[in-house]
Amino acid sequence: MADRSVAVLWFRRDLRVHDHPALVQALDEHDRIVPLYVLDDALLGGRYASPSRTAFMLGCLRALDQELAQRGSGLVVRHGRPEDEVPALARELGAEAVHWTSDVSPYARRRDTRVSDLLREHEVRPRPHGGTYLVDPSKPRTQGGRPYTVFSPFHRAIDQVDRRTVHRAPAELPPLPSGLRKGRLPSAQALGIDPADLVPEPVAEPGEPAARAALERWLRDDLDHYADRHDGMSRPGTSVLSPYLRWGCLSARECEERAARRGGKGAAAWNRQLAWRDFYAHQLLLFPDNVAQEFQPRYRRRLAWSDDEELLRAWKDGRTGYPLVDAGMRQLARTGWMHNRARLVVGSFLTKDLHIDWRQGERHFARLLLDGEPAQNNGNWQWIASTGADPAPYFRRLFNPMTQQRKFDPEGTYVRRWVPELAGVPDERLVEPWTMSDEQQQAAGCVIGTDYPAPIVDHAQERRVAMERYAAAGEG
Repeated sequence: MADRSVAVLWFRRDLRVHDHPALVQALDEHDRIVPLYVLDDALLGGRYASPSRTAFMLGCLRALDQELAQRGSGLVVRHGRPEDEVPALARELGAEAVHWTSDVSPYARRRDTRVSDLLREHEVRPRPHGGTYLVDPSKPRTQGGRPYTVFSPFHRAIDQVDRRTVHRAPAELPPLPSGLRKGRLPSAQALGIDPADLVPEPVAEPGEPAARAALERWLRDDLDHYADRHDGMSRPGTSVLSPYLRWGCLSARECEERAARRGGKGAAAWNRQLAWRDFYAHQLLLFPDNVAQEFQPRYRRRLAWSDDEELLRAWKDGRTGYPLVDAGMRQLARTGWMHNRARLVVGSFLTKDLHIDWRQGERHFARLLLDGEPAQNNGNWQWIASTGADPAPYFRRLFNPMTQQRKFDPEGTYVRRWVPELAGVPDERLVEPWTMSDEQQQAAGCVIGTDYPAPIVDHAQERRVAMERYAAAGEG
């Protein structure tokens, strides 16, 4: 089976054939490429394990296999440690090189180093490529040569970086070598996933074809309104493309270019959000300790976090008594996704009202989010906890859940969708249903303390506590 013009194309979270730099380069340099995916138990059952995200990934892989098959190839599947499986396939094929798309997490970098070292031992060239972000997240630097720690100057800097070409999908691919064991994608159950642990209403259909259809709808119907509607929760105003970006079913670079081509303030605002992905990737790549500790040294081991399991459980279950908080948490549990404004509110509530460690929130989100990805999840949680990069005074990220609901869900559409026991509550009481009289509660079919919980904490009081805690930690 040896052929020096063969290369392995190792897929990871770049599950597409459109605008795939590693795929394009491998095709340009070799006569034959063999697409590979390795099911890695360190990821399937590790720190960021997620039954729902794994099931979504399997759907994306099946779609990728079909896309490859339509072009004359197919996806080779192996299950084991990448440092074993990738070099083994390369040796079996007599491959000249292994191509892949780089990633930024500490685990990915350690894994890729191990694989690269073993490939070189067998005289196989490791060929990492970009392709996950708008620009190479390792490159932006301040005038002093340091990594960026504030988003706005980072955004200005990458706006000046030349962008790579967006690539078309190849029309055809070389066939897999005859006699090669292709392997099979397992079911979720075969990987030990209990169907009861899956989110019941996934927000997105997995795979590149579904992703591209969703992108087309977004660009055609809603992008122009993004700047005005993205914070609003009563009507859809966001793209909901984040699960596809997380798994690489869509290229962020292609999204950016197509939005820019359309133009307007909606496109500019959306592309700014894509740049936040690059910023958090830049942060995790260059400050890998962020996975375990606060980015800001003044808060490390100085904030006194609560370990109240009862309050944490109420937050996870969407039973805090604050309608917008509960709506967000229930949306997450049912769909594997949450509106970004709700993410800010529930994050602030956990860290500033309940005084619970942001790492607890990060862990819970990582288990449920279909778009859960270490750089974004960590960066967003540290942002709302006021411990991360892009610093602002902690009191500016101390969200009042009632004010947020009045401003961003004024008709109560979002809250009533996800907290149906509040459906009959009058508009004027929906933000604070505990203020209803007994007669109003009976008329609304929502008795506080029975049908819907009373607030588990007093926001005004806990706000004062939070300000005292952060002030004391910052001065410590």
